[in-house]
Amino acid sequence: MVNVPQDLDGASTRELKELVQTLLQEIGELRRENAALRDEIARLKGKPPRPDIKPSGMAEKAAGRGQSAGKGGGKSRGRGSKRSRLTIDADFILKPANVPDGARFKGYEDYVVQDLGVRARTIRYRRERWGLPDGTTITADLPEGMSGHYGGELQRLVLSLYHRGQMTIPRITRQLNDLGVVIEDRQVRRLLTERTDGFLQEARDVLLAGVATASWISVDDTGARHQARNGYCTQIGDDRFTAFATTGVKSRLNFLEILRAGHTAYVINAEALAYMNGRDLSGEVIARLAEGPSYFPDVESWQAHLATLGIDQFKVTPDPVRIATEGALYGAIRHHGLLDDTVVLSDGAGQFRIARHALCWVHAERLVNGLDTFNTAQRKAVDRVRRRIWWLYADLKAYAASPSRQRKVELKARFNRLFNRRTGLVPLDRLLRRLFARKDALLMVLQRPEVPLHTNGSENDIRSQVTRRKISGGTRSDRGRDCRDGFLGVMKTCDKLGVSFWQYLGDRLAIPGSQEVPSLGDLVRARAPNSA
Repeated sequence: MVNVPQDLDGASTRELKELVQTLLQEIGELRRENAALRDEIARLKGKPPRPDIKPSGMAEKAAGRGQSAGKGGGKSRGRGSKRSRLTIDADFILKPANVPDGARFKGYEDYVVQDLGVRARTIRYRRERWGLPDGTTITADLPEGMSGHYGGELQRLVLSLYHRGQMTIPRITRQLNDLGVVIEDRQVRRLLTERTDGFLQEARDVLLAGVATASWISVDDTGARHQARNGYCTQIGDDRFTAFATTGVKSRLNFLEILRAGHTAYVINAEALAYMNGRDLSGEVIARLAEGPSYFPDVESWQAHLATLGIDQFKVTPDPVRIATEGALYGAIRHHGLLDDTVVLSDGAGQFRIARHALCWVHAERLVNGLDTFNTAQRKAVDRVRRRIWWLYADLKAYAASPSRQRKVELKARFNRLFNRRTGLVPLDRLLRRLFARKDALLMVLQRPEVPLHTNGSENDIRSQVTRRKISGGTRSDRGRDCRDGFLGVMKTCDKLGVSFWQYLGDRLAIPGSQEVPSLGDLVRARAPNSA
């Protein structure tokens, strides 16, 4: 028991502090006893125990007491000195206003300040002109990389403000006007789309390199406006690269076209025929396709071949033209060495269900959380299932970090028990059965531990497209659409590769003094899972 002084008003500060500390200790002990009693009551009632949720460590980190991330903890590690990462560009010696007689000089005390100089600069190139005896003239060439009346540094700033800063064209124009640059909206728009062929080609190469070397890819899509019509922007990426492609429709056919990564061919091979057979295409149609030519360089030759075989005349379900085209696209993907044993991770949307497919656990749990409940019993049933899903999710995450055969068998058994249970809530039971039917996709991590359990990477990547859509609406020209997708893709890829997007723009725009940045496609290939 706490020894409380009889006269609190007359107690000393030391006695009051001791009293408070003793009370806090006893309160803590009572809370622990209460929690233990609650657990014992839950055990006697057959309820699951409380989840063992460990503290995040944010408070300890904020107070400078966080443990190191290595095994066994250890001493806390600070962020390190920022000055060690800085390059001193200028030194200024400051002297005291009054130095008394007899004082001795004892060196310097450094005080480092980071600053930025932004100003408009107008350059006039006086190009010599010489007349030749034949009456013609020659004029000195402009410096290498010069194009138009706005320099590379200005274009780099415009590209960075638009894509990294997510600013609108009118705001960029106003900002440049404030800095003293004489420029209008239409000229800013040209800086965003002109001299960009190299960037767009590199964005296509990033997609090709990523799809060709990825162990897994995470995919997602979102709405996009183009030429005043609704469309869709598809994201493809992993932890090394990101690519975007905006099209007018959302379908598996569209997704397969994007996965060709710039190739235009349609191919009938073993993979294509297996795809068609798996989509219940008529055996007669498959036989006709198998007997004919196998390679078609473009869509025109492919459609002509379908017409020659009379496949476009079939009026059955599923549509033979669509399934055959999807199969030929998948055959072309495999023909070019893409998606070689690659797992496609998605939120469960039908257009993404190709090749080896994995499902996001977060989206699966959202289906359970979104069920309508109307009384306490139903809410408790949903909550119990949700808790068990998250416990299983945590154990799958631990398995991915340290796989074992025994743990794999145990996790499969737990999955079966969880998704075959009967809760008494009919909509919940039906949903659990539907999720159980997707067992292989949800438990892909047991076969491929490197595959994430969620599509958070795609959600993060595509957020830049959503922000751009909210700020600027849609695009008007195909060039503008391609530049938006291409630049956002290479920017995200730079972030994942640890490359400065600012330095990347400077190197590609041939700005003097810029740091050299290797091809992003080559960097993606160099960091492939099997490159070592």
